[in-house]
Amino acid sequence: MENKLNTGAIFKNTNKKADNHPDYKGKVNVNGKEMEVALWVKQGKAGSFFSAAFSEPYVAPETMERRPVTDEMDDLPF
Repeated sequence: MENKLNTGAIFKNTNKKADNHPDYKGKVNVNGKEMEVALWVKQGKAGSFFSAAFSEPYVAPETMERRPVTDEMDDLPF
């Protein structure tokens, strides 16, 4: 789902396994840049409120780069 400029969508975190995991999370578009948002429901003196954190979208690390074998590798000493 692509968000329009300065909008977003936040959903209940169905994968929450620990207290430090966010209660809600989603993606937002801030000035044309996609960001991830995490929300925690907290209790304060005046009642419930959301605590928020914004981060760059997660990108999984790539596995080892595969390169084709070249003639340069033929001069190995073994």
